[in-house]
Amino acid sequence: MRRAQLEEVRTRVRLMIEITARAGAYRKGLVAAAEHLTPQEASILSDLEGHGLQVPQLHDVLCGGHVLVDDPRLYDTWRFDKVSYPRISSHHHDIDKKRYPDIGMRGQVVREKLHGRTEQGTWVQLEKTPAAFGARRTPRPSDVRHLVDYLVYRFTRSNVGPWGLSRQTERRPMYLSPDVAVPTSLTPPVARSLTQALRRIEQSDDATAVSQDLAPRFPPPDRADLSAELGQAMSGDRAGRGLFGNSEVWVTETPSRAAAAVLDAGRRTPAVDMKSAGGPA
Repeated sequence: MRRAQLEEVRTRVRLMIEITARAGAYRKGLVAAAEHLTPQEASILSDLEGHGLQVPQLHDVLCGGHVLVDDPRLYDTWRFDKVSYPRISSHHHDIDKKRYPDIGMRGQVVREKLHGRTEQGTWVQLEKTPAAFGARRTPRPSDVRHLVDYLVYRFTRSNVGPWGLSRQTERRPMYLSPDVAVPTSLTPPVARSLTQALRRIEQSDDATAVSQDLAPRFPPPDRADLSAELGQAMSGDRAGRGLFGNSEVWVTETPSRAAAAVLDAGRRTPAVDMKSAGGPA
């Protein structure tokens, strides 16, 4: 990051901090720390802003909020030479940590930045106390403070960030740039509620058809799980129900040969002159 660009990011981050401080208090020293924002810290905050981070959300980020971004490229982008190092954490244990180890980094503003991979993207979280956990690292006094932060999390159900507490935990994360095309399963209660809503919509569609007498003669397809049709990919980059959605109908562009013959015969029949045929003048 060029020096002029770094100064611009520092100024923007400082202004964002001052704005968010009006709605929520920070620990002391944050504004002074922002004056010494490193290029790596500036890169991370700029990337989050580029993926939709809004000014009010910055407060939760600086207070340790757990952030999910549907962009796997950030995992490698945020691995900086000489300042990044492998870390051990309990976050997203379903990911192969040998292939995608969690990465730590320290800075004036982020204090201890920790990020890793998710199935669809990258997660990041700021921590108050640096931890020495990792390969070839021996425990340090800061690890005791890190464990104290963990106890605070257990009692308050809030992450302990460098500048405050955040309720945006791994179970209730902040979601930036969600990939809405990624399929996801619904919990049974949500699926039942959604199915009931879709059935009410279909019943309403039947009542507003061409004729209320005609509509019952052509009921919609009987599908056991209406929610399964939502978000399915269709040709032409279309998805969802749309006008005909996943109904059991189709369109053919092949013309009817019989209709074509009738129309063609009509065009070939010459017009009859009534006068020459002896008809009335």
